[in-house]
Amino acid sequence: MVGVEDVWKAQWAEGLATIMAIGTSTPPNCVDQSTYPDYYFRITKSEHKTELTYPDYYFRITKSEHKTELKEKF
Repeated sequence: MVGVEDVWKAQWAEGLATIMAIGTSTPPNCVDQSTYPDYYFRITKSEHKTELTYPDYYFRITKSEHKTELKEKF
């Protein structure tokens, strides 16, 4: 019959454990919030479209970020 101690030993590792560090990093495609509209218009090749007003269009493409107040986009 299996005892409580045997079950406990099976659940836990023997020896030293390694702890991985958790942190944040800046990916290579990180774009600052203040420069994002210019970046977005440039990569979508829509800089020439004059019917898109900057504040309205910017608000539409970032409306979820206004709620969370993100500083950067990835």
